[in-house]
Amino acid sequence: MINSRKFAALIFAFALVTSVGTFAQTQPMPQQQQQVDVDVSDAELAKFADAYQKIRMVNQKAQQEMVKKVEDGGFDVQRFNKIHQASLDPNTEVDATEEEMSKHKEVVADIESMQGKFQKEMEDAISEEGLEVQRYEKIAMALQTDTELQQRLQKLMQG
Repeated sequence: MINSRKFAALIFAFALVTSVGTFAQTQPMPQQQQQVDVDVSDAELAKFADAYQKIRMVNQKAQQEMVKKVEDGGFDVQRFNKIHQASLDPNTEVDATEEEMSKHKEVVADIESMQGKFQKEMEDAISEEGLEVQRYEKIAMALQTDTELQQRLQKLMQG
């Protein structure tokens, strides 16, 4: 499952969230992606595609709510992300006032408190399609390296 540090990193990468496999993005990836060998039937891939579409909708809603929290906290998203990225990297000095750091901490706490709700909505979207979360994640990981599986999914989602 997604821990809060990984979730925080995921939510602040607003522009990167729409690639295939929302759950797979949260998995630590080794330097070289390993080939994940998975047999996926057309029926199972159709379930994955439907779950993926539902997760994208949850993700969009989550992003909107998180942007609102950031803006309500007195930041524009770009400034908030800059402060947040610097705060995650121990080798980077954070260029922010004490007030900004205090506000940043509050906004991060607010956003992290939303994690459980969105996590459950994503898991429910997967379950509603008749898949287990672990199986969804495994298919998503396979999609990162398996071009034939990517093409099959693309055809399903276009048709």
